[in-house]
Amino acid sequence: MTYLLSLVMFLPLVGAFVLAVFVTANGQKTNQSARATALFTSVATFLVSLVILLKFDASDTEFQLVEEYTWIAGLNYRVGVDGISVLFVILTTAVMPLVFASSLKIESRVKEYMICFLVLETMMIGVFCSLDIIMFYVLFESGLIPMFIIIGVWGGKEKVYAAFKFFLYTLLGSILMLIAMLVIWFEAGTTDIRQLINYNFSYDSFYFFSVYIPGGLQTLLWLAFFASFAVKMPMWPFHTWLPDAHVQAPTGGSVVLAAILLKMGGYGFLRFNLPMFPNASMLFQDLVFLLSVVAIVYTSLVALRQTDMKKLIAYSSVAHMGFVTMGIFSMNQQGIDGAIFQMLSHGFISAALFLIVGVVYERLHTRQIEAYGGLVVRMPLYALIFMFFTMANIGLPGTSGFVGEFLTLIGVFQVSIFTALGAASGVVLSAAYGLWLYRRVVFGDLIKESLKQLDDLTFRERWVFYPLIGLTLFLGIFPSPVLSLIGPSVASLVIKLSMLG
Repeated sequence: MTYLLSLVMFLPLVGAFVLAVFVTANGQKTNQSARATALFTSVATFLVSLVILLKFDASDTEFQLVEEYTWIAGLNYRVGVDGISVLFVILTTAVMPLVFASSLKIESRVKEYMICFLVLETMMIGVFCSLDIIMFYVLFESGLIPMFIIIGVWGGKEKVYAAFKFFLYTLLGSILMLIAMLVIWFEAGTTDIRQLINYNFSYDSFYFFSVYIPGGLQTLLWLAFFASFAVKMPMWPFHTWLPDAHVQAPTGGSVVLAAILLKMGGYGFLRFNLPMFPNASMLFQDLVFLLSVVAIVYTSLVALRQTDMKKLIAYSSVAHMGFVTMGIFSMNQQGIDGAIFQMLSHGFISAALFLIVGVVYERLHTRQIEAYGGLVVRMPLYALIFMFFTMANIGLPGTSGFVGEFLTLIGVFQVSIFTALGAASGVVLSAAYGLWLYRRVVFGDLIKESLKQLDDLTFRERWVFYPLIGLTLFLGIFPSPVLSLIGPSVASLVIKLSMLG
């Protein structure tokens, strides 16, 4: 079982190769074959990832299932997982079958659509498994290409604008990270993340062209990585690409963006900024707290003003990521546990919310809130599921959304009471925009003629939502399996942070 991580990484790529080479005819049978192949590949990948989870020893804080091979010119293939990364691998492999199962309405270039998502899955899994900074960067940036194509080809009316905005924002944000990685390579003499986590980067202040740099090299490296991950999450004020990308992307693209791609930013903070540059992380803690609270409050208020369902949920995602960054930089066990739990929970809940929008969009081809009203009359099961995930997104006790936010607030409260109070106001605001959206879409009189012939959820649509409902309830009632899995690795990180001079 030595090659488990490589298998789970490259299995989607094998599926993409099979689609590209062997599924060549045109017509409805080709589309069915493409969908079946993609779905089968993603399910197989998920099953392999479950074997990884079974093999994982939560009590061991070191990287496990490690594979390492030398390429050329000092470049290395290094993969492994710890308690922080293994669950993001599971999140990725669990969401992708739902993406394919919900993509039956894609009729244009179906084979190419499936290939893009399979390639993207390989890139995303590789990011969470990488133990080499160069390999991490290559996979981190390569994932932009299939998502750029997905938005630009299968998106809405302004798809080209949204695709280029998404690509340029995230690419430009990562240029500084590449420069920083090259500096790290020359400074430490290695690209191995395991060694770099324990490397003591200089924290001596100096003047750079008459500009005083507190913290010296660590500060500059921290800022370079922060620039990339802040855009990827995205943090306020680097978030402006996200609403456009969500609105224009097809439903599957929005699901992957919200459920997985945004989490790469938070994962980057946990893998690089905190362990490699702990002093600089402490130096900028108050700045991150400020940006996080502004993101929670400001984007929640903006969400209240939206007329497009997708855009409202996109701003909601930015607000929830504010809790994540706040929890990560609390630098204590509860805060970091809560941030990781929140990322996992948001992955399921946000995926469900975008799928909910996709259901009615496929029927009426509009996402405007004013076009709906009274759907509970025609679609009672849809209304029930919509209510469930609205409550989960708000953070109702008994759902996974509550656990992540509660732990995060506890962790931040130990560091900054005012930050915790500011973030807590976001919980009230999330209830305001969530319930406002639900009331406008589901309740009221059924007076619009276009809504009177709508059918409730189909068998396929129901079974896309049922796993997400189960996970949201299970993690909300029994969070201990996740917390016990991530706990030792987080504790090891917290111990290192507590030793700051």
